[in-house]
Order: sequence, then C-alpha cells, then structure tokens
Amino acid sequence: MADAASAIPALRRALAPDAESKALARFAKDPQLVREMDAFAKAAAKATDVKAALRDPKILNVLLPALGLPDAVGQPGLALRALTADPKQADGLLSRLSDSRWKAAAATLNLRERGVAALRDPKVQASLADGLRRMAWKNELDAGQPGVGDALLFRDRASAATNAYAVLGDPVLRRVVTTALGLPQAIVVQPVETQARAITARLDLAKLQDPREVAKLAERYVVAAAGSGGTAAGASSPLLSLVPAGGLLA
Repeated sequence: MADAASAIPALRRALAPDAESKALARFAKDPQLVREMDAFAKAAAKATDVKAALRDPKILNVLLPALGLPDAVGQPGLALRALTADPKQADGLLSRLSDSRWKAAAATLNLRERGVAALRDPKVQASLADGLRRMAWKNELDAGQPGVGDALLFRDRASAATNAYAVLGDPVLRRVVTTALGLPQAIVVQPVETQARAITARLDLAKLQDPREVAKLAERYVVAAAGSGGTAAGASSPLLSLVPAGGLLA
C-alpha cells in the first residue's frame, strides 16, 4: 500500500536508468494503446479538414493526452480554437490562456499552417504514440504511488520555468511547487499576482536550474502527495522534515 514512507523509494525506482525504456517498450505492445493509435490514423485519413478532425473523439482521445493535455479531452471547442491559433501572435488566444500547455501543443502540431495533413504525417503519429505511452506510464506510476508521475515530469520541465508565472502556467509545475512548499489549496482562487508572490517568497526560482535542487523539490512533493493520499496542494507529512529544503528557499 502506497504511503509517505514508500514515496521516495518509488520515485527513485522510476528514475532508474532502464525504468523508462522498459516501461515504454511494454506499453508499445499494449493492445488498447495500439487500437487507439490505429483508430486515430484511420480517423485522420478520413477527416476532411482540421475542424472535422478535432471534433472526432477517436482523434481527440489520442491527441490531447499525447500532448500532455488529458484533462482537456472533454473540451473540443477549446481544443479547436487553441490548436489552430497562432502561437507567435503576441495578443492572440494562446497568449491569453493561463495554461501554457496549449501554446506548446499548437507550436508542436502547427495545424494552422499544415492543416489536417499534420495529423496524417507518420512522424507526427509516431511522436503522438510515444506521448500516449508516456502518459500511460505516468498514470501507472501515480496509481502505484501518488505524485510520482508528476514528479518525473517536473524534473524534465523545471529548468524551463524562469519566473513564477511560468510555474503557474504549467499545471504540473504548479502542483509540484505549491505542494512541496506547503501552500494551501485556496491559493488557486487568488489573483495570479498574489500566487506568484507567494511562490517567490518561499522559493528561489534560480534553484530550478539546479538538478539537485529540483530533485529535492520532487522528493518533497511525492512525500506530501502520499501523505494526503493524492496530489493536493498544501498536503503535509511528518516525513517532510526528513527531506532537505534549506537550499530551495529564497
């Protein structure tokens, strides 16, 4: 049974040199994922245009999780508007959305210029298949030990966050940082400027460029997530006192 005491060992097992490659190789043979990718390819081939494609559940159910947006599967309208918007437009939709994942996804797919041809591209489909397998592994890790999947993603993305708004714009970075710092869940209803100040008051963001400090935050997060039985911000556990944090604080 997953608990706070098993959190850090579980994270370290997931970080073992061959853990990722073995998991992805296993999911590459998963019948359900193979069927989903096959259905995606057939639906993309039949779609008359991007609008039709992004209304098809067979496409959205692969596309959005593969791009790191599994929580947006039920928002086809937003997906259509965001994924066909211009990521280079300074005052466009993607710049106004607080969730930075949409801008990254739009830039990756380039549906605005390539249209439905992008979804039919074998290289794009191979990349999406890899993303789908990675999401499946993340879900498997989190089912075994809450927070481990998020912690792995955090370790990969943390160095890209150069300010508090970059942290807040990525749901994974937000969850890990706010939870590891012990910020209350209620912070999400406060103005974004207030949230940013709360983070910078507790964390020297320059430390996110240091892999060792990022590792400490990830470990604090999985302990806190296990202590709450999930990934809620503000979770706490007596074991947190055993995870070094002094080098992280501003």
